[in-house]
Amino acid sequence: MPEPIIKLENVWKIYQFDKVELAVLKGVTLDINQGAFIVILGPSGSGKSTLLNMLGCLDLPSKGKVFLDGQDISRMSEDALAQARGQKIGFVFQQFNLLQNLNALENVMLPMIFQGRPEAERKKRAQSLLASLGLQDRVLHRPSELSGGEQQRIAIARALANNPEIIVADEPTGNLDSMTGQKIMEILIDLHKNERKTIVVVTHDPIIADYSNQVVHIKDGQII
Repeated sequence: MPEPIIKLENVWKIYQFDKVELAVLKGVTLDINQGAFIVILGPSGSGKSTLLNMLGCLDLPSKGKVFLDGQDISRMSEDALAQARGQKIGFVFQQFNLLQNLNALENVMLPMIFQGRPEAERKKRAQSLLASLGLQDRVLHRPSELSGGEQQRIAIARALANNPEIIVADEPTGNLDSMTGQKIMEILIDLHKNERKTIVVVTHDPIIADYSNQVVHIKDGQII
């Protein structure tokens, strides 16, 4: 059996408020295999955003271990972890998180700067990604000049900038009408089927679960 691309072993996340401890994740064990399309489904306050931060290697567990490509992330330096995350994982957020003062092309080029890729290569890759998502006429538009669906497609192009193996999407349809949300999910399905990306979608919306053959339910910080 190949090693899971992301592995959580008995992961706890505990926050300290004065003398009160709040356990948001309680002993979560989860394997994400290469090429999987997983939906993590849970109500508001279930711990799914904290779980997403663990799966995306954005945070370290209080107890337990997180492995990215077989490496224990708690043993990596911050720089090595940032580099590995930048290469292997692309993020899509509910709020799009685009920089308002940059146009679509510049937003998509941004992650490639951190990986040290030359400008000509960055520009060519960004143009190609935007065109593949039907945004070739929007490259010089800023986020405020675009619809929610267009902004989310730019966010997906940005997530793909460094050609990561894994796309982690946090409520990617949360700010979109159902028709636009469906189009965004179809893009993710296409990336899974045709580019063999590993897709992890975190949502409270049971309709989104229908797009996946693997659904993980989380409630009160535990997988049920």
